[in-house]
Amino acid sequence: MNNTLQIGWAEVDITPGKPIRLAGQFYERISEYVETPISATALAIENGADQVVFCSVDLESIDPCLPELVREAIGQQPGGPDPDKIVISATHTHTSFVYQGKHDPGLQALRQYLGEDALAEPTEEASTPAREDVLSPEEATVFLAERITRAVREAWGGRAPGLYRCAFGRAAVGMCRRVCYRDGSARMWGDTNRSDFDALEGGNDSGIELLFTYDKSRRPTGAVVNLSCPAQVLEQRYLVSSDFWGKVKILLRRELGEDFRVLALCAPAGDQCPRDLVRWVEPESPIEDPNVVRQNPPLRRADPSMYDVQGTWTIGRRIASEILAVLGEAGRLSAEAELRHRALTLELPLRRVSEEENREARQMLARFAAERRGREVSFVDSAAMHVYAGVAARFDRQQRESLVPCEIHVIRLGDVAFATSPFELFLDYANVIRARSVSAQSFLVQLACDSKGYLPTEKAEQGGHYSAYVSSGHVGHEGGRLLVERTLELIDELFRA
Repeated sequence: MNNTLQIGWAEVDITPGKPIRLAGQFYERISEYVETPISATALAIENGADQVVFCSVDLESIDPCLPELVREAIGQQPGGPDPDKIVISATHTHTSFVYQGKHDPGLQALRQYLGEDALAEPTEEASTPAREDVLSPEEATVFLAERITRAVREAWGGRAPGLYRCAFGRAAVGMCRRVCYRDGSARMWGDTNRSDFDALEGGNDSGIELLFTYDKSRRPTGAVVNLSCPAQVLEQRYLVSSDFWGKVKILLRRELGEDFRVLALCAPAGDQCPRDLVRWVEPESPIEDPNVVRQNPPLRRADPSMYDVQGTWTIGRRIASEILAVLGEAGRLSAEAELRHRALTLELPLRRVSEEENREARQMLARFAAERRGREVSFVDSAAMHVYAGVAARFDRQQRESLVPCEIHVIRLGDVAFATSPFELFLDYANVIRARSVSAQSFLVQLACDSKGYLPTEKAEQGGHYSAYVSSGHVGHEGGRLLVERTLELIDELFRA
């Protein structure tokens, strides 16, 4: 069997030419300027026997409408890659496009109680005020699909004999963002300065899975970088930015040339963030999210604010410095590798709510609607009621269906494995996969080809709060365990075949 690798890279700019609505948060934000460009980066690998095209995009999430449009466009032209083996994932930046296809059943349920007008401003899904200079979600979808398609085509068309090697590094980037208290409750962005603070709910992973590519002259051409942290330092700000990944690219290209490519793959990080909640450092200027406001916090000698641009440079330097150090280490380059790619739909159980939870949620919604009738609903109000609306919507949904179809990809390249999921998957699941996998290294990718919300652990569900609520995702810990087991089975099958 011919295992000689053909490798191709492409990077396509997706920076908007006018203001856009920014994804993330429960309130509307419209960009005021571009802090760093955003892009779609594609890496094509094939060896005659099988293939994969990875495409990492500076977006908050991947709605299935994007892969559908891209795959349809790719399939219309002969000589391209197999559309079903294109993997599109998000870096989870909160300073990029809102685009068409965002659906929120909980929000729809909330509107039934409060009315359309009550939610016109506080939610990101609401209609944008009539401004001709703001790109609409429909326009953004067409724009993104075209640019991602271009990146995939250019990477596939640019394939040439190449070499690769895998490596491993460490950098302090992601940290747990869920705080536990003595009464058994938990909060995302919880205040650790409270007298009842008990522990952070989970750990963190400083590991960086790395794959370097080279041309025939052994010149480095790109790096696949897989780490457990969303790119959301600037998540509250009114700007367009690739967050810390943009800084990583800038710093690496100063040393390796402007054509050096970086495929940023966000590993499971549903309970991770780029902030140290123990050594809390205040934002440089006020932010609108009341969940992260602290009352007279003590001054800490720690990182710079991880809500501001300086924080993105700090993280960017940590990652880029480690990549350069590892790149400089001696290692065997391979021109051949066994490549196997499985793409399939896995059906996981829908996370359900009880009759009692549904009854309580509807009572809370009805009471809130009666109290707020005729009054504007604030960000805090809509966020709080979104929880109950999500429970009501889930109860209605579970009368019709019990399974959640999830697209996943499992790939073997030599002695390493890649595995994807469409969730903001909590870190503990990744730890189990990596610890039990038969592969020498596991590149795990969240928010790939779809967006099914958070997938919390059982401990998180018991603690509650955002990211662990029913309204925060489609699947619960039972489905998470099934996802882990099935992923491990598929990796094992690829290595035994």
